[in-house]
Amino acid sequence: MSLPQILADARAGDGELTAQIPDTWMQGRTAYGGLTAAIALEAALRSQPDLPPLRSTQIAFVGPLSGEVTVKTELLRRGRTAAFIEANVYGDGKLGLKALFVFMIGLESSIDYAETTRPEVPDYAEAAPARANPDPKFFTNNLVYRHGLPIEHRHTPDFLRWVRLKERDGLHPMVELMAIGDALPPAAMALFEKPGPISSMTWQINLLNAEPATTDGWWLSRSTADLARHGSSSQIMQVWNADRDLVITGMQSVAIFV
Repeated sequence: MSLPQILADARAGDGELTAQIPDTWMQGRTAYGGLTAAIALEAALRSQPDLPPLRSTQIAFVGPLSGEVTVKTELLRRGRTAAFIEANVYGDGKLGLKALFVFMIGLESSIDYAETTRPEVPDYAEAAPARANPDPKFFTNNLVYRHGLPIEHRHTPDFLRWVRLKERDGLHPMVELMAIGDALPPAAMALFEKPGPISSMTWQINLLNAEPATTDGWWLSRSTADLARHGSSSQIMQVWNADRDLVITGMQSVAIFV
């Protein structure tokens, strides 16, 4: 079941959205965090009319989620420029994800600056395909990956890949980006000498384009660990569109159990 199908089948109520997460979107004992964050954002978008563009998100991955989940939303404040919406995702009556979405209109400003460094990588059409996960229930089988960095960089805590959803028709562009933004493994996993469990703890996202768009659904995603110590890793995350325009910057905290 694709993300558009999951959202089309979701049941909406008074400030709530109930959706079914299929087994094919799991990563271990919990659903893929980008999926549950996308469902939470969909609920927030449906909860208020005429919201301005999404500009920032703070997410805490509180506990595992699977099967039927319910999102409860609350408008914390809506002023002339910004709306703050809280979205909590519950499974079996227990909180699994807490999100704060900040929507804001564009403002007149004398400041106009953008960092212009762009990754030097093969175009998505020329990039080598990444190997699919053999587990048919693992969430990555709902996406397509192509390598950005050369193979000699595979043991450095820096992942750079082209990513797209296999099915994305009808998705709000911000919901699509939420599902894409966490699609890479935590960068610290490149340092592992043997496989071991990890868990994303928090995720901070800033969205830099009010109307993000790309070509053929392809986004260039990067995760770079800047510290991995005492069972915790900090990583910087970025997403560009097919033209290498930066659309997301973020940071994530990851627990490491090896």
